[in-house]
Amino acid sequence: MAAAASFNGFYSEFHFREAGLEFGSMPRASLEAMLDGTANRPFVYRQLLPMLANWIDARVPEQTKDHIFEARIHSGKLIRERLFHSPLAQNRAYFLRYWIVYAADFLLAWISVFAMYLICRSVGHAPPIAALSAIILILLIPYFMTLGGYFYDYPELAFFALAVWMALNFDWWWMIPIVALGALNKESFLFFIPALYPLLRQRASRINAMVGTGVLGLICAAVYCALRVRFQLNPGETAEIHLLEQIQFMLHLHNWFYPQQTYGILVLPIYNPLSLALIAWTLWRGWRSLPRAIQRHMQIAAIINFPLYFLFCYPGEFRNLSLLYVTLLLLLAANLTEWTSGQTKTST
Repeated sequence: MAAAASFNGFYSEFHFREAGLEFGSMPRASLEAMLDGTANRPFVYRQLLPMLANWIDARVPEQTKDHIFEARIHSGKLIRERLFHSPLAQNRAYFLRYWIVYAADFLLAWISVFAMYLICRSVGHAPPIAALSAIILILLIPYFMTLGGYFYDYPELAFFALAVWMALNFDWWWMIPIVALGALNKESFLFFIPALYPLLRQRASRINAMVGTGVLGLICAAVYCALRVRFQLNPGETAEIHLLEQIQFMLHLHNWFYPQQTYGILVLPIYNPLSLALIAWTLWRGWRSLPRAIQRHMQIAAIINFPLYFLFCYPGEFRNLSLLYVTLLLLLAANLTEWTSGQTKTST
């Protein structure tokens, strides 16, 4: 239910950036352009779900597609019109691929909740704390999409969470499929690899952990390079520089209080002073109770993510601090554990 609520919070506002939307359409990164391979760089590099949809669509007989396209419910209304209001979902050339991306995207949002639960359990938190922490974070995701969300954001969270859980419990070579798929979904996964080293080090020697981190990084780099070669003639740039825009954005304080719509209601953006103070308090209160390896993971992720955010990310897009999602999850779990422990002591 939490995954469904979160996904609906994202989808109802931004859909998949397709053409014909009243709000949220983005031609250079729309779903149809991603499916056709004509989207601008660097967006076009995020190919996991488009490739999956294209692969399945190519193997479904046209007669079956026609039957699905014209299928109706008992009242006589077309099923596709009942399910989706998007113009792209009513297009015969795209409708099945749209359904596939929608289903796969929600499935990965759902998987991410389970993966986050497993991370918290692996660190030692009680099942109720682990479940509540995962639910809180997945419900916060639409709030982090301050200026826009994309269909590859939920898969990114799922692969980050799966990678951390596997690093805590398995040898590094079991992570190869997750790493490859994560890099195919978004190139940010390459920068997440160094933060896995402290977690791998818990279960392996220094050399083995370094070799594992290096090999996993090379796999990500190979996937990214293949995508760069494949889409080298697409318009756009390999990376967009936004440093000056970030500075200008932060200097205009009205941006910190400009309301946004999340879950259908107007709220302050995530980077307003109150929210930032709550995040800082969560960090201060939870940090001291975290295991050493988790602290090192968080430090490496922060050292990498913050410079990337200010250099390459569009101003105000808090979701681009995604390398720190697992950090926030474990801080929430640590705070909840400390709070419940205090409640128990008080009651006794």
